[in-house]
Amino acid sequence: MATYVQQLLEGKIDFEGQKLVERISRDTLIAATAISFIAGFATQSLRVTFGLFALFVIVLSAAVIPPWPMYNRHPVKWLPVKESKAE
Repeated sequence: MATYVQQLLEGKIDFEGQKLVERISRDTLIAATAISFIAGFATQSLRVTFGLFALFVIVLSAAVIPPWPMYNRHPVKWLPVKESKAE
């Protein structure tokens, strides 16, 4: 249990996880902008527009900021260290 909590707190994600986070963020922010604009336009209220957008940003932050295990499915396997001769 302690090692699992430590892994979550370390914040390590791999390159594929970074690409996934970027795609999720980009797509969600584009959709949030469109939905917020349409809802605000329909209600003629900037409060609705910015409130809905803020809600999307909070949910998105909870999804992408913590280093969830799904972002570390392809860990980098480094080559072993070669021993050099000291001459």
